[in-house]
Amino acid sequence: MPGTRKLGRVTAHRMSMLKGMVTFLLENGKLETTVTRAKEVSALAEKIITIGKDNTLASKRRVLAFLQKEDVVYKLFNQIAPFYAERNGGYTAVYKVGPRRGDGAEMALITLVDADKLYKKTEKKSK
Repeated sequence: MPGTRKLGRVTAHRMSMLKGMVTFLLENGKLETTVTRAKEVSALAEKIITIGKDNTLASKRRVLAFLQKEDVVYKLFNQIAPFYAERNGGYTAVYKVGPRRGDGAEMALITLVDADKLYKKTEKKSK
């Protein structure tokens, strides 16, 4: 169940950190962090995408209250949620990467499933 790990932070700091991480994940498609944070972010991102699939004004207000950037909310309702319309959950995947160099914390890469189709990099041609 999301929200049960305290992550060594007070509630306001923890929620602010998780909101920022979910926003970054939806904006870029992938995020590298510690394993415990990745599990929390994964659960929250799944809930936000599920809310985004219901394209109503109330759901847009709920998501806008959680995410920190309006353009990410726009992207969620117009690109991400329709892309996962046929899928009943399992929008994110957590891959363990290995220990961090400084303190040896277990690192993980959290990605959206099939994110390469959603987040295509447009290469600018140099003249």
